[in-house]
Amino acid sequence: MFEYSVSKEGLRLGKVTTSHGVVQTPVYMPVGTLGSVKTMSPAEMEIIGSEIVLANTYHLNLRPGLDVIRKVGGLHRFMGWKGPILTDSGGFQVFSLAKMRSIQEHGVEFQSHLDGSTCFLGPKEVMEIQCVLGSDIWMVLDECPPWPCEESRMREAVGRTVRWARECKEHKAALGEQAAGNFLFGIVQGGSHKNLRRECAERLVGIGFDGYAIGGVSVGEPEAEMFVAIEAATPWLPADKPRYAMGLGTPRQLVEMVARGVDMFDCVLPTRVARNGVAYTPTGYLHVGAGRYKDDTAPIEEGCGCYACKNFSRAYIRHLLNSGEILGLRLVSWHNLFFYEDLMRRMREAIREERFETFRRAFVEGYREPNDGDI
Repeated sequence: MFEYSVSKEGLRLGKVTTSHGVVQTPVYMPVGTLGSVKTMSPAEMEIIGSEIVLANTYHLNLRPGLDVIRKVGGLHRFMGWKGPILTDSGGFQVFSLAKMRSIQEHGVEFQSHLDGSTCFLGPKEVMEIQCVLGSDIWMVLDECPPWPCEESRMREAVGRTVRWARECKEHKAALGEQAAGNFLFGIVQGGSHKNLRRECAERLVGIGFDGYAIGGVSVGEPEAEMFVAIEAATPWLPADKPRYAMGLGTPRQLVEMVARGVDMFDCVLPTRVARNGVAYTPTGYLHVGAGRYKDDTAPIEEGCGCYACKNFSRAYIRHLLNSGEILGLRLVSWHNLFFYEDLMRRMREAIREERFETFRRAFVEGYREPNDGDI
């Protein structure tokens, strides 16, 4: 069930009610590709305030495999997470990670990135895998072309994406009661070609899905083209259904995407940069492992309510990072994930109080993105 309201500023607040709990949007979904958010336990994710996490169909199907997850009783029990789970279909991984692939009418044959064995993933398989996983939000199988992509090639991908989306819906319906109560999201492709984004969105809406994702963004294109892709898709999506920008983004990008009417986000950055000792703050990134923090008694971020900032100094965390202690990575990851969740909470509050544009302006002006190579 979905509930959406639009503020006087034209901004969206929503609630997505699943069988495992309610998700307030706009929302950031921590990435637990293999059934685990890196370095963090499910209990810690609850403390941080995460309401939903993401896992990946492609990876979990290859390892540990469906037999293991089925025997345990589904993905929620397997990973010890009680809240909602969204599972990506694996389309992006097939088209980016697989060593060799052959696109066919009803799916893709490819070689596993683990052992080179031949695998096949199509709409039927994607629905059956996600049924065994028991996730709350399922994604259709789509074709995600690389950037840049000529319009003629992108048009082929859009046609295949729409066809596979329809097949996914049909296969999910054929699963009957075992697939009841789970939402299915379509994925809008089209690159930075505005006409194809509109066409794909309108055709998917014509089929009818519980929510709509915008895919094929953050795949190497300039940020300006990313915004073009989002802006070309959102006007054609239903106002009463969730909108999900896949694989985004930096803190500033999240703020800008919410301003453009997007509700849901996932991104690996909080834990990825943490593994390099990088922490997010309202003014940009902070490299905690740097020598200038050797005897700094301040927390990563003054006034932050996360466990790391309430209990430890930059000097201590730097010591851990430079000593190769795993706790250092965990504390920076904890802070970054909290920062993202708190940013979403602050945005929801600003929308509710009809002061989002003031919040947006202040955040964007005060935040500095790192340059390539800084992290």
